Amino acid sequence: MLDPNSSAVELPPIPGKRYFTIGEVSELCQVKPHVLRYWEQEFPQLKPVKRRGNRRYYQRHDVIMIRQIRSLLYEQGFTIGGARQKLDGEDAQENKNQSHQIIRQLLAELEEVAQILK
Repeated sequence: MLDPNSSAVELPPIPGKRYFTIGEVSELCQVKPHVLRYWEQEFPQLKPVKRRGNRRYYQRHDVIMIRQIRSLLYEQGFTIGGARQKLDGEDAQENKNQSHQIIRQLLAELEEVAQILK
């Protein structure tokens, strides 16, 4: 059963550094390390850098994604599959919007070049 007060959990601010160990991410997101390792298998968006000894180093965007996953699972009541679909849908929409912006920019630049060549 979900804790009714779980949505009131205040997560600590993310420090301004480039890489975080699994222990640091565990504290920042209030999720145990074994859960983070499991989520890496379930969510393709999570890809920490692995260094010698297979040590994981998470970047800021990974920490933000983990917090999103945590919110979907623990606060909003999504299943793993449902959270994965929600994140895929958001990512797909974001990529689509970025592609449209790039296309509009390219069209504007091509029109400028066409005007210069006339």
